[in-house]
Amino acid sequence: MQERNALEDQLGAIGRIERELEDQIGMIELGEAEKDQVVVAEAEQALAKLKTEVSRRELEALLAGEADANDTFLEVHAGAGGTESQDWAQMLLRMFVRWAEQHGYKVEYLEESPGEEAGIKSATVKISGHNAYGWLKSENGVHRLVRISPFDSNARRHTSFANARVYPVVDDRIVIDIKESDVRVDTMRAQGAGGQHVNKTDSAVRLTHIPTNTVVACQSDRSQHKNRAKAWDMLRAKLYEAELKKREEKAAAEQAAKTDIGWGHQIRSYVLQPYQMVKDLRTGVSTSDTAGVLDGDLDQFMAAALAQKAFGGGPEKVEDVE
Repeated sequence: MQERNALEDQLGAIGRIERELEDQIGMIELGEAEKDQVVVAEAEQALAKLKTEVSRRELEALLAGEADANDTFLEVHAGAGGTESQDWAQMLLRMFVRWAEQHGYKVEYLEESPGEEAGIKSATVKISGHNAYGWLKSENGVHRLVRISPFDSNARRHTSFANARVYPVVDDRIVIDIKESDVRVDTMRAQGAGGQHVNKTDSAVRLTHIPTNTVVACQSDRSQHKNRAKAWDMLRAKLYEAELKKREEKAAAEQAAKTDIGWGHQIRSYVLQPYQMVKDLRTGVSTSDTAGVLDGDLDQFMAAALAQKAFGGGPEKVEDVE
């Protein structure tokens, strides 16, 4: 049914785009014949929006990877920088959640470890919707923030790092066998806000796959059994994503996701002081609309990364922003 709905959406979009193209060309011809520049300008604006949609649809057609159409898990971890980085990790998580909501995806919070003073140490969410993994996989890696610290009484400029990890949800078509003897199961009390039941029972579950040292955790439900089931799904997804990376050609951005969360490994820089700019260090795409990006406007970066991977090329050398 998911595949059928996706195909119906694609075919319906082709027909709608063709009709709208003909309509707008007709409006331009009519406006020029009657010398009505307002009609012509409106039709040209509509064609510009149509061109943007066509470009996006063209890129979506390239999302033909084995798991691109699947839902996805997204992890965010604070890196070097203490409270600064923990606050940045929360900002980064909000950015991805806002992007998902703007595109009609469903977001489910699975685990969150709050920081000591502000922000989060780590968090995991599940983002559900067609091509969720295909779009978000380009966000794998270290993200760097430069700003005047709100936690520094001397108002000095600070650099913070946070890491995003994206891996696909494994559906029924994909079978992942894991030996239970290879997995250590730990239970603990959930952290953060919650009712009396959450705080008084060991409902949170953490699984560790010993051979690969892969760790997942879930505390979204009051039931330990439900959290355990979700954690097993997350573990299968992580191991599957690792296997995909072994079989696929590794791009530079994917390599960055496995390095230290610190200097020299970032895929994108967000500079808020002394000027405002967000620059992707893989594709060279940049914008001065930092507020829009932090509010979820990521399409231009995702599209450029996807096009670069599909068609190759890209900038020979991209200077980092300071």
